[in-house]
Amino acid sequence: MSIQSVVEKARTFTEPVITGLGYELVDLKFVNEDGRWRLRFYIDKPGGIGISDCETVSREIEPVLEVEDVVSGAYALEVSSPGLDRPLHKPSDYVRFEGSLAKVKTKAPVGGQKVFVGRIISPGESGFDMLAEDGKTITHIEYDQVLKANLEVEF
Repeated sequence: MSIQSVVEKARTFTEPVITGLGYELVDLKFVNEDGRWRLRFYIDKPGGIGISDCETVSREIEPVLEVEDVVSGAYALEVSSPGLDRPLHKPSDYVRFEGSLAKVKTKAPVGGQKVFVGRIISPGESGFDMLAEDGKTITHIEYDQVLKANLEVEF
């Protein structure tokens, strides 16, 4: 069973449960660390995530994962917050975090560069604008050009 198939199967069976509880499944990873497999769910909700939220989701999805036999063999189930540097995956993430500071890496150069740090502005159906830290330069980035995007921690 491939890592990708485990992730896809886990998402298929657990995402409806997670959203039904009022949470968003932000990310899901199946990784081997120190010889031990870990199935990691990153969840969020408006106002943030606490330990009790993680416990609730874990308690609800664990039986689903077992019944559907998502992972063959031993693994550890982990449920946590996506953190302050939360990844941005879907267009709705850019809408939700409009005005926030983010770091975006593109697949190919856009305007001569591939890494952008700035504020997310004007998210639309096909892309969004980044207002550079200088407060003057605006670059339009299409969602399909994003390789990786995360919120930046602001102090």
